[in-house]
Amino acid sequence: MRIFLTGATGFVGSAIVPELLRSGHRVLGLTRSEAGARKLIEAGVEPHRGTLDDPDGLRRGAAQADGVIHTAFDHDDFTNFVANCDKDRRAIEALGAALAGSDRPLLITSGAGIGSPDGGGPAREDVFDRAHPNPRIASELAGAALLEAGVNVSVVRLPQVHDTVKQGLITYLIDLARRTGVSAYVGDGANRWAAAPVLDVARLYALAFARREAGARYHAVAEEGVAARDIAQTIGRCLKLPAVALAPEDAAAHFGWLAAFVGLDMPASSALTRARLGWHPTGRGLIEDLERMDYSRPPA
Repeated sequence: MRIFLTGATGFVGSAIVPELLRSGHRVLGLTRSEAGARKLIEAGVEPHRGTLDDPDGLRRGAAQADGVIHTAFDHDDFTNFVANCDKDRRAIEALGAALAGSDRPLLITSGAGIGSPDGGGPAREDVFDRAHPNPRIASELAGAALLEAGVNVSVVRLPQVHDTVKQGLITYLIDLARRTGVSAYVGDGANRWAAAPVLDVARLYALAFARREAGARYHAVAEEGVAARDIAQTIGRCLKLPAVALAPEDAAAHFGWLAAFVGLDMPASSALTRARLGWHPTGRGLIEDLERMDYSRPPA
C-alpha cells in the first residue's frame, strides 16, 4: 500500500517510517521544508510538501494514497494549545474529505487522557466523552464526524512517548529544571503520567493501521502511570539539582504553561489494545530512559 504519513519527520512519525517500509508499504511523507524532504528521501520516503495550515495540500497527499496515518501536531508553542487542537481538527477534516466514498483507512492521533472515565481510574479505550474538557477532544470529535459520514477512521491515543532524547512533556520539564535550578513537582507528586517507548508506539501504529477497524481506539501505553515525584527526582539527580515540592498555588509562577499539566493525574490502561492487536511493549521504562539520557547535550 501507499501510505500518506503526516508528521513523517517528527519524533513519532520518523519511528513509524521503518515499520511501514519493513511491511512492504510505500510511504508518502508530509514535510514543510527542503531539509525535511532530504531527510525523507534518505529514509526511502517520497516527500510531499505541505503544512497543517494547508488543507488543499493535505487533501492532495491523501488523495494519492491507499490510506493515511496522521501524527503531525503543532508542538512548537503549547501556550496556543487550544488553537493547535483546532488546527488539528481542520487537518483531520481535510484528510477525511479526500478519503470520503472509499474504505481507505485514516488513523488519527489523540491523547490518552481523553479516555479518562467519569468515576476515576485509568483512562480506557472504550471511553469517549464528547464533552471532555481537554482541548484535544477536538481531534476525536472530527474523527467521529468523519466516521459517521462513512470514512474508515480509527484513533491512537498517546501518553508521554519517550526515548533517551525526548520524553513528551517531560522534555520541557527538563529544560525548565536547567533554567530554574530546581526540578519541581506539585504537592506530594503522587499524580501519575502514562508512558511508552517510541519504538513500541511506532509498532502499534503499524498494527492499528493494518487492522483497518473503523471506530477503534487504541492506547499506546506501556506504563500505566509513573509518579510525577519519581520523574522530578530522576531529573534532579541526573542534572545534580534539588527536587522540590511546590504548593499548587505556586505552580503557575514556576511552571508557566506547563502548570496546566504538571498536577494532573493521567494514568491510562492499554488492556483492550493489547488484547485486540497482540501488542506487547518491550522497550525500556520512562525512568530508565531518563537515567540513560545524555544531559550534557543541548535540548533536541
